[in-house]
Amino acid sequence: MEIRGVDKCRFVDITTSNDFYLFEVGRYKCEPHYNYGPIIRTRTIFHYVISGVGYLYMNDKKYEIHAGQGFLIPAKVKAYYEADSNDPWEYTWIHVDGPRVTELFNSAGISLEQPIFIPNGDASDIVEYINRIYDNYDNECYCYAMVYQMFSCILDKSSTKTESTEVDPRLAYVKNAIRYIRLKYSEPINVEDIANACGLNRSYLTRVFKHATGYTPQSYLATYRMKKASEMLLKSNESVNTIAFNVGYSDSFTFSKAFKRYSNLSPSEYRSNHT
Repeated sequence: MEIRGVDKCRFVDITTSNDFYLFEVGRYKCEPHYNYGPIIRTRTIFHYVISGVGYLYMNDKKYEIHAGQGFLIPAKVKAYYEADSNDPWEYTWIHVDGPRVTELFNSAGISLEQPIFIPNGDASDIVEYINRIYDNYDNECYCYAMVYQMFSCILDKSSTKTESTEVDPRLAYVKNAIRYIRLKYSEPINVEDIANACGLNRSYLTRVFKHATGYTPQSYLATYRMKKASEMLLKSNESVNTIAFNVGYSDSFTFSKAFKRYSNLSPSEYRSNHT
């Protein structure tokens, strides 16, 4: 007897990588007409259909999705999806976010405008990678490795990627900006410095950076500094003042205010609570 309505879900919440933030993985075998939404999520979610058929309603369009295909719901986009009445789908999903997520999906030809992943050949390895994250959710390095493997599979199997998406110069600008931030975050740089380093004006950099990553350069720089500060607070005995200087702040007061906006805790409270 076939069993439906089987829900397997794991909350992961791994956010230390500079490329991806991983929040949740799961698998669901739907009943006929099972539906979800309309909903607007705060994070990107990608589904891969293992069997059956379903329908995605997003951006005023309806998409019919079959086994062996996938679909993307970007963050902050209203979406609704529903299982077929005769052949309801079973799917696996992954909540993943971070600076490189939009870039990599776009490179595979998957976007808000074209949210359906139509692989060229068998892409069922995606299911295995998500299963491995589920089984090894407490192994951070292993989970990140599986996310990279998943994206490698999506990029390798995509039938909709084009030469233009692979060599889009705007993505090169974004990568250069991210590289500059990671190298210079400990110095008192600002968005103007980042734009100058990339040979762009500030408004254009902000526009292409936001399109590719979902972040403005300023918010990415601030978030990157706070993530590095969090690591230093937990992995070193350096004073808050020293850590402030190490992540590009000229005084501990400004740093502490920024850190509290980021974590809802002062640096000293964060260190105390997490140790």
